[in-house]
Amino acid sequence: QVQLVESGGGLVQAGGSLSLSCLASGRTFSNYGMAWFRQAPGKERDFVATISPSGGRTLYADSVKGRFTISRDNAKNMVYLQMNSLKTEDTAVYYCTVMKPGTAWPRREGTAYDYWGQGTQVTVSS
Repeated sequence: QVQLVESGGGLVQAGGSLSLSCLASGRTFSNYGMAWFRQAPGKERDFVATISPSGGRTLYADSVKGRFTISRDNAKNMVYLQMNSLKTEDTAVYYCTVMKPGTAWPRREGTAYDYWGQGTQVTVSS
């Protein structure tokens, strides 16, 4: 059974930093692209960043480019999201997800991913 467990969310002031982690199990994750999405209150779930199976390539939403960094450690089945220069509009629940088998990387749409974590809350105060 595939499981994704996020951690690292919390409350931070604007301009601050947070680091999110995602522990994956139940699949050989080094074969799959991984991604982070986020959902703010009353809004749809949006793409944040994705990383290729090897970790050598990344893709970001324009809203976070230059501030967020996605990385992975395949030996530990971990995916990370380092968030710097946080803004109040970054407030959301952040989800870790894994690409569906047979799906070519990169993909921004949520339908390209099949398992999701429970989410971790990130709140940025002004």
